[in-house]
Amino acid sequence: MADEAQPPNGTDVVDKMTVEVAEMALDAKEAAGKEAAGGQPGAAEPAAQPSEKETNGSATPANKPVCSAAFKEQFKAFSKFGDTKSDGKHLTLSQSDKWMKQAKVIDKKITTTDTGIHFKKLKSMKLTYEDYNKFLDDLAKTKKVELDEIKNKMANCGAPGVHNATPGKAAETVARLTDTSKYTGSHKQRFDETGKGKGIAGRKDMVDQSGYVSGYGHKNTYDKTH
Repeated sequence: MADEAQPPNGTDVVDKMTVEVAEMALDAKEAAGKEAAGGQPGAAEPAAQPSEKETNGSATPANKPVCSAAFKEQFKAFSKFGDTKSDGKHLTLSQSDKWMKQAKVIDKKITTTDTGIHFKKLKSMKLTYEDYNKFLDDLAKTKKVELDEIKNKMANCGAPGVHNATPGKAAETVARLTDTSKYTGSHKQRFDETGKGKGIAGRKDMVDQSGYVSGYGHKNTYDKTH
């Protein structure tokens, strides 16, 4: 009877409290894990993965926004190129090809055959600005080229007829053929020492009307005082 009435000693009370605190800490940890897994408020959100564009820095020049005003001005300029009567509102296939060649859009991937096929899909000899954009869009999709890349090149290729080609063998050949100091025979007689053409005197034997005998080498040396 004495054993049943004994109260718990101090050590038992401390052990019981330690267990309860440990259980509470474990329950709190499990609850936090469930909230994070279920996407509850307060759960840590995974960091957003950077896009390929952000990883590589800013957008590439080929994909930068196209200046519509510049592209439209180029459309007007090339629509008048070689056609003085053009109102600048329509573009022919020939003018389009010249524009694309100057902008270096026509290359090994996009040829004049490709542009001809897609241009003729619109069933018109001349395209308006709106239809021309449709032509470019269709061409870009078929050839798997970025439309903005094509337009940027065409918007920034310079005025019609402007080429930044460097002198090559052709220029060297022309320079050699026009160097009068290397001419021989009758061709040499057509130019003076400076390379300036003598005109008819370089092509025909002119009669000397000065009064001197032909071939006389002391012309204008005679003392006029005698």
